[in-house]
Formats: sequence, C-alpha cells, structure tokens
Amino acid sequence: MKERFLAYVQFEKRYSSNTVTAYQTDLGQFFDYLQLQYNITDILEVNHPVIRSWLVYLMDHQVGARSVNRKLTTLKSFYRFLIREGVVQENPMRKITSPKISKRLPVFVDRDKMEELLEKVTFEEGYPGLRNRLIVEMFYGTGMRLSELVGLKETDLDFHHGTIKVVGKRNKERLIPFSKKFELQLNTYIEEKRRLFGDTGRLFLTDRGNGIYPRMVYRIVTRYLGMVTTMEKKSPHVLRHSFATHMLDNGAELNAVKELLGHASLSATQVYTHNTIEKLKRIYKQAHPKA
Repeated sequence: MKERFLAYVQFEKRYSSNTVTAYQTDLGQFFDYLQLQYNITDILEVNHPVIRSWLVYLMDHQVGARSVNRKLTTLKSFYRFLIREGVVQENPMRKITSPKISKRLPVFVDRDKMEELLEKVTFEEGYPGLRNRLIVEMFYGTGMRLSELVGLKETDLDFHHGTIKVVGKRNKERLIPFSKKFELQLNTYIEEKRRLFGDTGRLFLTDRGNGIYPRMVYRIVTRYLGMVTTMEKKSPHVLRHSFATHMLDNGAELNAVKELLGHASLSATQVYTHNTIEKLKRIYKQAHPKA
C-alpha cells in the first residue's frame, strides 16, 4: 500500500518531488519502527497507542517538534488514503495529538540594508553580475521560492502585462507583477544571455550556459547578503521573508501578500504580521513619553 500511496500523491495529487521524497522517507521510518519494535508488517495491526509510541521514540531520540509534526502529516495523509481505498475502517490518527511548536518569527533583512545592497554594492562585470543582481532583486521583488526561481523559463515572463508566471507547490500556478524598472533589468540581462548562449529557454544560466541549480543560487544570495548584514541566517528564503514583511509594513493587504507568496492558507501568511507588530512596539517604546 505504501507504493500505491506514493504513486497517488505524485500523480493524482501532483505533490512536488521534494514532498513525495519526504513522504517516502517518513513512511519508511515508520514501517521500520513497526517491524523492529512490534514485529508488525500488516497495517491493520497498527492502532493509536502504537503510533503514539513512535512519536515518543522520535522525541526521545532528539527529533524536533517540527520534524515530528511533518511525519504526523505524512501519516494523516496515508491513513486518509487507506480509508479512501477501503483498506481500514477507522483512522487511528484522530486520537493523536501533535506536539506544540514554539513560534519563531521569520528572519528578514532590514529595509535600509536591502537598499544598501541594491543601491551601493557593486556586482561583477558582464553576464555573472547581471545574473546575480537579477536573482537577488527577483527574490526580494517577488517573494518567490528558491525552487520557483530555478525553474523559471523565458516564456514565463509576460512583458505586455508586466507579470511572471510561477509554478509553486503542488504545481499551482500564480502570477506575480513586476515594475517597469525591473523590466529594464530583465531585458538587459536576457539580451546579454542570448548574445552569449543563444535562445536556451531557461531564464537563469550558469557562467557556462547550463541551467542554474539551487546550491549555486543559495551561494549567490548568501554571498551578497553577507556584504550588508552580519545576521547568521542568510538565504533565498530570508529574502522571501523580507519581501513579505516589508510589504505588510507598507500597508499591503494580508490577502494580497498571501496570493503573491502562493500560500495555501492565510495562517501561513499571518506569521509575518508579528514582525510588523514587534516593529510598532519598538516605535512606541522609543516615541511615547509614558512607554
């Protein structure tokens, strides 16, 4: 049943390859535990005390609450599939409580640091500099994910309407607008890229004309963020966090930011409002005589 479930989430639900791999890993660990601890090979023998014992085992082995909750999400999806297929009649996951996760505010770069990066930092000459600057500006200007940027094609750009088509999680498409200034940067970059490598289709290429890859993009972003900030965490996702936080700071509607980020639910976007509230608290303490 495990293989059928993985095929189901891959081909029918159209989950990303990363999600399918995570599901495969989680279920593999779960079934290994069942066999080693209880000698169980039949899913019908599994009940909620057995599942709960697995959670205790994971936490005893220093697996964090976020990782445990992700594994629980895998099991919940798996059991929904089993019920749908008529393999089991009752869902033992209904009696399982997820461990609480301490809320962590998204890490973002201050606006003045982003201005310093985009206005004062000198990027390399030629194609590498044009590409690297465009990558940084695209993350900060659109809030897209690393995997989304890596997968961009020239045909995803609509210069007439000023939008970029992005394929996000679960292959869900969304459109993100871009400014006239950014359009000029795109055209300058594409012109140089075509001069060097011809019409390749892929938007971002390496110095040798191959498709860009996640680790390279990560290194580019980390390198340039390191020029303006000493913060420990530096990544493409930090630029995504910065995009969302600065949008909300400037009065953008929460639902609009949700759509731009490609979040499935509003709760995923609301975490960024905490940064805005913290900023208001600091301003209040600095400015109010009774603070």
